Amino acid sequence: MHGLSTFEPKNGLVKWLEARLPILSFMHGSFVAYPTPKNLNYWWTFGAILSFMLIAQIVTGVVLAMHYVPNSDLAFESVEKIMRDVNWGWMLRYAHANGASMFFFAVYIHMFRGIYYGSYKAPREVLWILGVIIFLLMMATGFMGYVLPWGQMSFWGATVITNLFSAIPLVGDQITVWLWGGYSVGDPTLNRFFALHYLLPFIIVAVVGLHVWALHVVGQNNPDGVEIKDVAKDTVPFTPHATMKDSLGIVIFLLLYCWFIFFIPNYLGDADNYIRANPMKTPPHIVPEWYFLPYYAILRSIPNKLAGVIAMFSSIALLAFLPWLDTSKVRSAKYRPIYKVFFWVFVVCAVGLGYIGAMPPEGGYVLAGRILAVAYFAFFLIVLPLLGLFEKTKPVPATIADAVLAKHGGASAPHTKG
Repeated sequence: MHGLSTFEPKNGLVKWLEARLPILSFMHGSFVAYPTPKNLNYWWTFGAILSFMLIAQIVTGVVLAMHYVPNSDLAFESVEKIMRDVNWGWMLRYAHANGASMFFFAVYIHMFRGIYYGSYKAPREVLWILGVIIFLLMMATGFMGYVLPWGQMSFWGATVITNLFSAIPLVGDQITVWLWGGYSVGDPTLNRFFALHYLLPFIIVAVVGLHVWALHVVGQNNPDGVEIKDVAKDTVPFTPHATMKDSLGIVIFLLLYCWFIFFIPNYLGDADNYIRANPMKTPPHIVPEWYFLPYYAILRSIPNKLAGVIAMFSSIALLAFLPWLDTSKVRSAKYRPIYKVFFWVFVVCAVGLGYIGAMPPEGGYVLAGRILAVAYFAFFLIVLPLLGLFEKTKPVPATIADAVLAKHGGASAPHTKG
């Protein structure tokens, strides 16, 4: 749904620009007059939080790149030099490192919100798929960034993850050699990872642009999963209503972000990464960053290497097929009592897989990982397709205005959608 811009330039220079490049009216229509569902809650602020974090990561990353040396003999020392000798280098490094974690924390909440409220359902399939592509690009960027400090966990994490591609039949070995730039993780690997880590965020910006464009075409979903029927009754202008809400959400999120930067900057990292990379000494327990742990747990749950790699990538790829796997005609979990229970079971499974991924692959952890992995796939491949066929949903409001009135004790006109 396009914004209804009422922007009228008063200044002569602005009129001249608008006649040739109507960027100000476009901005006004997209971020001021844009009709926003009036029932949005604070879970919808994470889109703005993610935009802020993307900018913060690019700014801090560009400055760090000015001082970083992508050489296997000098990378570790260059990071230490940034921390000790560059003005505010310690803060830039901690802001960037913890910013990656904050970025993933926000994107996971953003995704869980979308799954809970059915934001992937028609007509928002392309919007959702673009979001999954952004997530994949984030994962690639995060992994390559973790390699750059060239500590023990950086080196061995890169060795383990890139070796996974060798399990692919026929072309696996060639892909692995290409990633390494040779026959083992070394200087060429670090160089290409640095180049790609610098490039990918700008590709993410481009896909985010498409994501926002798709959002403005189909309009925002909302907690009740009801389409806008009457712009005057169902919506409010984006500014000041949504901008004030988003600003508050960003400020609260910044408090958490700053707490990590200034008080516990190494809490989410691994102590082994403060030891220079040593190809001759393997750490006792190799683990990726926390935001990769659920997928790492799925990988380790299957003893066959190729099957484990397929399962790990499938666990992410399944997200793109959500619009077609979910057969229910009702979007929001607010009106799907059984789905709501399964959703929270799914969240517990995802968090549980994250915990298992951080534990040694032995004893009960292996069994628990397999059970949780089966439950993860069952949610997508069994629960969602079947639940829409027999679940009895609650009455859904006819309009957003009815939902708002009902919430505040007014009259409403609910009806059932299948």
